[in-house]
Amino acid sequence: MKRVHNFSAGPATLPLSVLEKVQNELIDYKGKGASIIEMSHRSPEYTEVNRQAVERLKEITGADDDWEILFLQGGASSQFMMAPHNFLNTERIANYIDTGTWSAKAIKEAKLYGKVHTSFSGKEGAYSHIPTNDELSFADGAIYTHFTSNNTVAGTQFPSEPKSNAPLVCDASSDFLSRPLDLEKYGLIYAGAQKNVGPAGVTVVMIRKSFLEKQRPEAIPTILNYKTHVEKLFNTPPVFAVYMVNYVLEWIQEKGGLSYFEKFSNQKSDLIYSEIDQDEFYRGTVEKDARSKMNVTFRLPSEELEKKFITEAASQNLMNLKGHRSVGGVRASIYNACEMESVKALVDFMSDFKTKNG
Repeated sequence: MKRVHNFSAGPATLPLSVLEKVQNELIDYKGKGASIIEMSHRSPEYTEVNRQAVERLKEITGADDDWEILFLQGGASSQFMMAPHNFLNTERIANYIDTGTWSAKAIKEAKLYGKVHTSFSGKEGAYSHIPTNDELSFADGAIYTHFTSNNTVAGTQFPSEPKSNAPLVCDASSDFLSRPLDLEKYGLIYAGAQKNVGPAGVTVVMIRKSFLEKQRPEAIPTILNYKTHVEKLFNTPPVFAVYMVNYVLEWIQEKGGLSYFEKFSNQKSDLIYSEIDQDEFYRGTVEKDARSKMNVTFRLPSEELEKKFITEAASQNLMNLKGHRSVGGVRASIYNACEMESVKALVDFMSDFKTKNG
């Protein structure tokens, strides 16, 4: 069996032990004579999968009974629309912190439903900076403050939650479950699963019950209403994706939870950044105090060398290192399931490539 060093930004590498477990159960789930993806989403088998996933996620994050856990479809992009659709109207305003491609898209959607106050924008600085609390401004009476905790395109990350005058709404897609969260500051957290939590196809939504009560009074289409999904399993969920998420959550627990992965992420990212910072051959694309622990972005002296780097890396089974199409360069995504072995292989290649081409 061949397993490459996979640095894909998403869908991303998954724990091998989870893949093997799923492989073994795919045709015959727990002796039932059918696959889980052939069973009714209202069957006892799937009901138990969903229950376990909710319980495990609450245990991992420390969420109490004031939190509801939903597994929805449409990706984080659908939440750009769904969150403001549930909480904004022409009389309400929300703060949005613009630190990259995805927060800019979230702002565009929010403006369709209500007023948006841009608390900060890093667009003119090519999104290389994460604002300090002193750089943020907030609208009076804002219903929430939206931010993107980690920016996969630019390679930046909030070091901690921003200080806000309103409950935080967070697109946590690309660093969810990589470090502890201060849940007291949040009203809503959503994350596309395909980075740290599972395969593409399901979006994890954590919503505080007391925040949900601030929902706008106007009618909301049934399937777009968070309360619909809180009250019952409204429509067919992405069964296979949730099933895999449940096993990834189990794996996270077995590894030691969020404190383990915070330390692991620091070790992996520090190793790559140390190689980048040795001299001028590799150049980080963002300010040092804004650097992401999940998506390490850097440039080489020329685009020709970058193409050569990516091609030769692939020949060494170091895959998916090309930067996002909108910015170019090199990007190594090192989510929870990316092993230290892969990071060390990348750093060794970087050192060797520099020796030969510097």
